[in-house]
Amino acid sequence: MPSRTHSAPRVAVLADSDTRWKWGALTARRLQPDARLDGYLLRGRATPTVRQLGEVGARADSLQEIRGVDFVRAVDRTRCDVLVLACVGGAVQAMLHGLGHAWRAEGRRPVVVTGYVGVVYEKLADGLLLRHGADVVLANSRHDADRFRAVYRGVGAPDGSVVECALPFLGGAPYAEPQAGPAAPGGHPYTVVFAAQPSVPESREGRTHLLRRAVEHARRHPDREVLIKLRSKPGEHTTHIEELPYQKLAAKLPGGLPPNCRLVYGNMGEVLDRTDLLVTVSSTAALESLHRGIPTAVLTDLGIREALGNHHFLGSGCLASWDELDAGHRPQPDPTWLAGQGVAADGAYEGAFDAARDRVTALAAADQLPPLTPYYTPRTAPGYLPGILARYGLDPQGAPLAGHAEEPQDAGGLRKLARETVREAARGAYRHGVQRVAPAIRRWGQL
Repeated sequence: MPSRTHSAPRVAVLADSDTRWKWGALTARRLQPDARLDGYLLRGRATPTVRQLGEVGARADSLQEIRGVDFVRAVDRTRCDVLVLACVGGAVQAMLHGLGHAWRAEGRRPVVVTGYVGVVYEKLADGLLLRHGADVVLANSRHDADRFRAVYRGVGAPDGSVVECALPFLGGAPYAEPQAGPAAPGGHPYTVVFAAQPSVPESREGRTHLLRRAVEHARRHPDREVLIKLRSKPGEHTTHIEELPYQKLAAKLPGGLPPNCRLVYGNMGEVLDRTDLLVTVSSTAALESLHRGIPTAVLTDLGIREALGNHHFLGSGCLASWDELDAGHRPQPDPTWLAGQGVAADGAYEGAFDAARDRVTALAAADQLPPLTPYYTPRTAPGYLPGILARYGLDPQGAPLAGHAEEPQDAGGLRKLARETVREAARGAYRHGVQRVAPAIRRWGQL
């Protein structure tokens, strides 16, 4: 197990999607700036591609894809001081039980950290209780920290693990108002960015409406550039499933896209470098934009609803419709709301991780940490927990299930190629089912 005497600390990050890898890796850098970072990508439907990892831009000293049951064994053998679980709640819960079982006889163990990749607007209690048991549960704002503690206290669970910090990827140059008149030489025209989301809204009608309005905005303002920022290319998956990619919807628009409107990919921070107005439904990109002081609009076209997540921005001053934006409205954010969300661009962000860093450093220096004790156990949730653990190859006590033997670390070339081929074929079939078959079945059901 980890030796607290070696000079360079080591951090391991387990992530199950491109955005969670970004959060986990950057959080690790905030908590342990000089540490060696070993990355693990949890094998599943959303395992990021090489292109997605490159777009995220969060680097690691080593990176490998792994099954959950094998990760429990790998970390048990790896000398690491801090472990960041950057996964969906069920995966976090499974790893907490699996690691707790693997480390039951150890005198020392890594500090286990978890949290959320962005705005927490749904499944608050479910997600939080699945993360309970980690040494540190990071809250991205004062608002979230208060809510997290209230949930834990509400079920009689300890809430001392909750530590307030901020999103680790905020930053970039503060926004500067564009000069009046044509773009300066080497500059760019006034740029409106619509930050699309994979699953919000879900319906074809809603997504087509938002796309059409973005295109209409470009036609109404030929002097502006309208960028539709997409998270993934068709066939790729992110944290959420995208059944109706905007690329396909755009290809069916009458007249296509005007010359000043185009689909773009890439690192969100680089896109924000040239953004003059950020438009979204409820993307975390809104917080990145607000942190820089960029005018930011959270759309109300489809209503203000919990299912959309834009209810999180009540009181922000950012709620607006495409009609209002077409008429020249520029939302003015409320400073009090910004401060509560941890995105105020007033210099306070520089110290946002101090408390979390101090907590993790103190725990890592301890001679011995207590066992991992999640709130959910076979006694408190006998009809829920076993199913979660089984999905990751673990029994109700956190031990590997029979038949989930560890894969060989150095399989022969043909065997490894066969596994990769089968895995990619399975992913392709899954994506085809999500993006083609499932929507067709829904359409038939509406006939």
